[in-house]
Amino acid sequence: MARAALSRDEVLDAATALVKQHGPQALTMRKLAAELGTAVTSIYWHVGNRESLLDALVERTMAELGEIRPRGRTPAARVVSVARTLRRRLRDHPHLIAMVHERGLTERMFLPARRALVREVHAAGLRGARAADVVRAVQVQVVGFVLVERNRERAPVQRPADEGLSAPGTADDDPALARALARPIDPERLFLTSVRALVDSLLPGDGPAPPGRPTVN
Repeated sequence: MARAALSRDEVLDAATALVKQHGPQALTMRKLAAELGTAVTSIYWHVGNRESLLDALVERTMAELGEIRPRGRTPAARVVSVARTLRRRLRDHPHLIAMVHERGLTERMFLPARRALVREVHAAGLRGARAADVVRAVQVQVVGFVLVERNRERAPVQRPADEGLSAPGTADDDPALARALARPIDPERLFLTSVRALVDSLLPGDGPAPPGRPTVN
């Protein structure tokens, strides 16, 4: 029996769950109606056709991403906090982020992070083209890292290569290095290492936190 009461938010919640589980290509009006226990016509009534539904999901995703509030005592620390927040949000919405990109709205999606980064590079004393380079470099670093993470997660299980790492000369006779390379990658630690190195190389020396800035990292 068709469901009696259904809201637009319930339709979008169910559509979001389908997309997260199976990807955008799995989102059909019939499958969505079946998930909700309602008729396809009810779905159309609440969200329109499939293209309208995808538009609604994209708008909702961008609204949920919201503003980014940097944290830290220095411009460099706050830029790193923006990068961490952006990475987490991209990781939390992989399929919906793909839909945003396919619909040509990627730049709009990145506006909150870009605004936060611009404020911090200005606080660090950079202006103009140099400031733009830092903002873009951080964005590319985050997006590239997330893409590599996603590819690793989808790739077949790789055969451990401990024996190759311990071969003479492979790690320049550095047993500690060989052991470290043989351990599984810690993505969060690697991300922080890389983004901190990038930021430290691009920003001038840190000054004190501007008045009113949060100081928790």
